[in-house]
Amino acid sequence: MLPENDILAGCKAGKRESQYSLYQRFSPVMMGVCLRYCQSREEAEDIMQEGFIKVFSQIGSFRQEGSLEGWIRLIMVNHALNSYRKNQKYLVHDKLDDLTDDVSDPAQEGDGYPYSLEELLKAVQALPSGYRMVFNLYVFEGFSHKEIATELHITENTSKTQLMKARKYLQKKLFQLTHYGKEAISHGR
Repeated sequence: MLPENDILAGCKAGKRESQYSLYQRFSPVMMGVCLRYCQSREEAEDIMQEGFIKVFSQIGSFRQEGSLEGWIRLIMVNHALNSYRKNQKYLVHDKLDDLTDDVSDPAQEGDGYPYSLEELLKAVQALPSGYRMVFNLYVFEGFSHKEIATELHITENTSKTQLMKARKYLQKKLFQLTHYGKEAISHGR
């Protein structure tokens, strides 16, 4: 595989082989980013593909002040957020009235965390869309509640509440996974 600077120069020159190399190098990581923001693999693939189209169309604006991976990641996250905002009016907001404050911490019940990455990803994907967006921006992207509020057009208090509810929801799902198995996440026990 070509060195990153050669790939970057080739992409800026519009060379297809360089674009392919860039895609091959960063698509696995970006798919992971997109999966966290989407409820399905198909939706994540769409966002990632559209995100890479934007990467290739705007590669000339990359000033090499940070990492190329970080710049691409920012484009993917922004594209996922734009998709969320665009589709927000069509989303059904689930009520999670069955959440309780007394769900025990699954990490304290056994030897460490008994969950695979796939199980954790499915639990995050099972979050209602608003909770999932806030959770990902806060936990994985390091956004403040003020920044999240601005990005999602919500109040800071809504961001804080949705993060708290997302954590409780995940705690409940992981507790159920520990006690009821993999069906707990996909069947919404």
